[in-house]
Amino acid sequence: MLEKTMKISSTMFHDKHHHNHSKRERFLGLPFVFSSLLVASIFCLFFLNYPNPSNLIPQQGIHLFENFSQNQEYPIITTQTSSSSSSSSQPPTEQKPCDLFKGHWVQALGGSSTYYTNSSCLSIPDGKNCFRHGRKDSDFLNWRWKPDECELPRFDPKTFFQIVHGKTMAFIGDSVARNHVESLLCLLSQEEVPKDMYKDSEDRFRKWYFPMHNFSLMMLWSRFLVVGEERMVNGTGTSVFDLQLDKVDSDWAKELPYLDYAVISSGHWFFRGMRLHEGGKEVGCVYCDEPNVTRYNVDFPLRKAMRTAFRYISECKECRRRRMVTVMRTFAAAHFENGYWNTGGYCNRTGPMSESEVDFGKFEWEVRNVQMEEFERGRKNGGRFEVVDVSRAMLMRADGHPGEHWGNKWMKGYNDCTHWCMPGPVDMWSELLLAVLRKASAFHHSI
Repeated sequence: MLEKTMKISSTMFHDKHHHNHSKRERFLGLPFVFSSLLVASIFCLFFLNYPNPSNLIPQQGIHLFENFSQNQEYPIITTQTSSSSSSSSQPPTEQKPCDLFKGHWVQALGGSSTYYTNSSCLSIPDGKNCFRHGRKDSDFLNWRWKPDECELPRFDPKTFFQIVHGKTMAFIGDSVARNHVESLLCLLSQEEVPKDMYKDSEDRFRKWYFPMHNFSLMMLWSRFLVVGEERMVNGTGTSVFDLQLDKVDSDWAKELPYLDYAVISSGHWFFRGMRLHEGGKEVGCVYCDEPNVTRYNVDFPLRKAMRTAFRYISECKECRRRRMVTVMRTFAAAHFENGYWNTGGYCNRTGPMSESEVDFGKFEWEVRNVQMEEFERGRKNGGRFEVVDVSRAMLMRADGHPGEHWGNKWMKGYNDCTHWCMPGPVDMWSELLLAVLRKASAFHHSI
C-alpha cells in the first residue's frame, strides 16, 4: 500500500486533492550579507531547511517593534488540567482552571524526564540527535515544566490516540514546526510506529499514518504563512523576499478543508529583508533604505501574515463543518550568546535559566505578544481556536539547543541555537498540546 501511495504522482496527501510543488525555496544566509557565490552556496546547504535564527538582525540600534512597553504581556488563554493521573482509565476527580503556560522548570523526581532515547526512537533527525554528535552533558534532560497553580500531566500516547482516532492533524510552519512534529513522532512511536506515506523531494511536506489508530499526521512547510518569494539575480538568491501580505500560502491552505487539527506557527523567517505587497501594490519594506519607500518594523509583516492566516481559517466553510481545531504555537526563541550564528554565537549552557534571568523586554517576547494579539482577533472571528504558548518556558531553556552538536560537515564551527535537541525540552510542547486537545475534546462533547 505504501509503494502504491508513493507512486501516485498526481496526488500528495489524498486522492481528491492535488499539490503543485513547483516552487523551490531557498535561504542563503544572513539578510543583507552579499558575499561570494561560493560562501552563499555553502550557507544555502545549511539553511535550506533551517530558518535563520531570529536574533540575527537586532543590531545597529534598530527598533524591531513599534509601541511596545518592555514588560507588556497579554492574557494567556486558560485551560484545564488536574493533579491526578493523566491515565485515560482513571478520569480526573477534580478539574480547575489553570494557566499552564506560566510557571517554572523544576527538577524531575527520579532524574530524567525523557520519554525516549536516541535508541528507542529511530526517527530522530540527525541534526537534532545531539548525543550522537558528541554532547556529553545530560542534566538538561532532568527538568520538567511546572505551572504555578497546578501540575502538567506527562504525555500519554494512549490518551493522545484516543482523542485523535480517525482524525488528521497537520503542523503548518517552518523547520521549528518540523522539530515539533519530529518530537511528537518519537513520543507516539513508543505506542505505535507509523507508516511513512509521503515525502516530497525537499523533505518539507510529509505524511505519516498510524493504522492501529487510523490517525494521519502531516507536515506542511511554510516560511511566512502568506505568499513569499525570494528575489533572484542571475539565478542566485538575494535573501530578500517579496511578501504578499493579503494572500495565504496555498501550499498549506489547500489542505485545510481535509484537516481536523491544524497546528500553526511562524516567526523566524521574518527577520530579513522584505518588500511588502498588499492589494497588488507594494506598500513598504523591512530592512531597506530607499527613497519614497515606507519602512516598517518586523511586527508589521508578522502581524499582517498572522491576521491573513487566521482570517482564511475563520472563513473556511468546510473547516467549520468538520469543526476543525486550530492550535497556534507561539514563538520559541533562539539563544545565541556572544555573537550571531555567523560571528561565533554559541549556546553551551547545561541547565535552564530562572525566570529572573530572562529579559522579557527583548524582541522574542514581543514576537509572542504580536502572535497573541492576532490569535485573540482571529478567535473572535469564529471557529475553534486554541493556543499552546511555549514562549515563556522556552526563553528559559538556552540549554536545549544542539549548539555545536548537530553534525553538519559543511558548516564546521557554526552552532545551531535555533532548533532543539531530541530528546529534550521540545518534548514538553506535546505535553501542552495534549492538555489543550483534552480541553477542546471535552468542550466538543459537552455541546
